Amino acid sequence: MKLIIQIPCLNEEAQLPLTISELPRDVAGFDTVEWMIIDDGSTDRTVEVAAELGVDHIVSLPRNLGLARAFQQGLQAALALGADVVVNTDADRQYPASSIPALVAPILAGRADVVIGDRVVAEVADFSRLKRRLQTLGSGVVSAVAGTPIPDATSGFRAYSRRAAQSVVVVNRYPYTLESAIQASKKGLTIVSVPIEKNPATRESRLFRSTSSYVRKSTGTIVRVFASYEPLRFFGGLAALCALAGLASFVPFLWRAIVDGDTNGHLQSIVLGAIFMIAAVQLMALAVVGDLVHAHRVVSERTLEAVRRLELADPARPAYLVHTSDPRWPTPPAGEVGPSSST
Repeated sequence: MKLIIQIPCLNEEAQLPLTISELPRDVAGFDTVEWMIIDDGSTDRTVEVAAELGVDHIVSLPRNLGLARAFQQGLQAALALGADVVVNTDADRQYPASSIPALVAPILAGRADVVIGDRVVAEVADFSRLKRRLQTLGSGVVSAVAGTPIPDATSGFRAYSRRAAQSVVVVNRYPYTLESAIQASKKGLTIVSVPIEKNPATRESRLFRSTSSYVRKSTGTIVRVFASYEPLRFFGGLAALCALAGLASFVPFLWRAIVDGDTNGHLQSIVLGAIFMIAAVQLMALAVVGDLVHAHRVVSERTLEAVRRLELADPARPAYLVHTSDPRWPTPPAGEVGPSSST
C-alpha cells in the first residue's frame, strides 16, 4: 500500500521547510509514504527548496493555473505513481500533519472513499465571527446539495482512495473543495468527516481577496454544480416558482371576473402572469434538456474513468513531472521538462 501526500504550492519557499519537516514517513497501514509538491507556476525557489528537502516527486506547472488545476494535476500524477491513497494538504501548515493517520483511517477500514478534515469551524479562534457563520452556512448548503453531512466543506485537508481519485473531475476554478465534495457524493462515493485541530494561521489566505469575493465565487460554484448534477430539481424548482408567481399574478383579474363578473381592468396582472408562465415553460424545457445533458455527462465520466484505468495499467510519465524518485521515469535533464502525456 502506498500513500502519497500532495501539497499544491505557489511561492512557498519560506513555508515549505516547516511544513515538510512535519510530514510523516511512516503511517500505519502503508508500506510506503511519499511526498509530492505541485508547483503552480511559482516565481521563487519553491521547486529547488522542495528538492533540497527530500520531496519525492515535484510536478511543476508551466504557469499559474490556479489551485483547482494544481489539485487535479496532483491527483493524476499520484495515480500514475501508484498511490493507493492520496492526502491533500496545504503549504501554509494550517492542517496538522499529525492528523494524517486519523484522516486515512476510514479509507483503510473500508468505510469511506473520501475523508475530509473537519476544523470544527465554529470553534476556530482565528476566524472572524462573520467568517465562522458564513462557512457554517455554506457547509450546510453544500451538505443539502450533496445529500450527505459535510460540516467543513471548504477544508482542503482530504484523503482520497484510488477509486475516488480516479473519479474526481474538477471543472470550476474556484473553489474546487465545494465542487469535488458535491461531485463525489453524486457519484455514489462515501464521504466521512473527521475532526482535526487547526494550526494557528501563519499568513493570510491567498485564495480570495475578500469575504464578499469568497461568498460570490462559492455561491456560483454551488449553483453551477447543483444545476449540472440535479438539473430536473434545479430548473424544475425554478419553473414551479415561476408558475406559482404567474398564478398569483392572475388572482386579482380572476377574483374580479368570478366574484363581480367584471373582466375589465387588471391588465398589468394579466401581462405579469403571462410573463411568469412563459418563463415557467422555458425553465421546464431547460430542465428536460439539462436532464438529457446530465445523462450524457454520466456516460462520459464513466468512459473517462475506464480510460484512466487503462492508462494507469501502463502509465506514461505524468505531465509536468520534473523531479521523481520513481525509477520508471528518471528526472529529465534541464531544458527537457514539459508535458508528455494527457494526464
